[in-house]
Amino acid sequence: MEPVEIPTVGVVVLTQGTRPDDLERGLLSILAQQGVALDVVCVGNGWQPTGLPAAVKTLGLPENLGIPAGRNRGVGQVSGEYIFFLDDDASIPDPGFLSAAIGQLRADPTIGLIQPQVVDPSGTTSPRRWIPRIRKGEAGHASNVFSVWEGAVLLPRAVFDATGGWAEPFFYAHEGIELAWRVWNTGKRAWYAGDLVANHPVIQPTRHSYYYRLNARNRVWLARRNLPAPFVPLYVGSWTAIQLLRWWRHPAALSAWFGGWREGWRSDPGERKPMSWRTVWRMTRAGRPPIV
Repeated sequence: MEPVEIPTVGVVVLTQGTRPDDLERGLLSILAQQGVALDVVCVGNGWQPTGLPAAVKTLGLPENLGIPAGRNRGVGQVSGEYIFFLDDDASIPDPGFLSAAIGQLRADPTIGLIQPQVVDPSGTTSPRRWIPRIRKGEAGHASNVFSVWEGAVLLPRAVFDATGGWAEPFFYAHEGIELAWRVWNTGKRAWYAGDLVANHPVIQPTRHSYYYRLNARNRVWLARRNLPAPFVPLYVGSWTAIQLLRWWRHPAALSAWFGGWREGWRSDPGERKPMSWRTVWRMTRAGRPPIV
């Protein structure tokens, strides 16, 4: 009987060094994972990581490059057949999590990305936005998805490389949509695994002063970078209508949002890699054409 090969996982944990207790919790939850061989790096975005467990490598970036670029810098520091990204305020409660997630990837090679269910460990009700579906349903229900919550994401390394990595120009917001779309464009599927759990506290994204502006700018950039030309105005138009309905009673929010909207059309979004029409058809058949 041949010995079972232990999966190798490169883990990238991104931090600015402002949440040391949360960071320690997350790192210890990774180092506690069983049945996998780990290569872990902690990337300090504008911070030199110190005081970490000896098994964790460190990479200090001299300035905050933004969330996507920070994650990408960590990828080159680790090896492994799989790559796992964890934010510094997230943690993994089950030591069998990575082994179980990799088991799902190996059992179904059509899956190219896994996002787990996200649960606030304090018992606070999790926001519906953590379920990356239009029809949310039960948090424990697994399904195909076309965007991901980025705080805990697992991919085969080959799939991540094929996507081109996280969208560095975005800095913050919507990089999880682009990554999911590009996974679909490799011929794989992005999968929400409701039976797997990551922990994360409930925090409102609007705490960031740039939330509304980057939310809009990156929505336009997302379309310009990834969609066939006829779909670009359809996608941006549908989301413009959604935001008008959502925030028409909040003129300050709408003003900031439309400032980002204009910036998205006027500024350079970076390299354009439109998805194939075959991918558009696959996504449509799976339940979500890329127009909303």
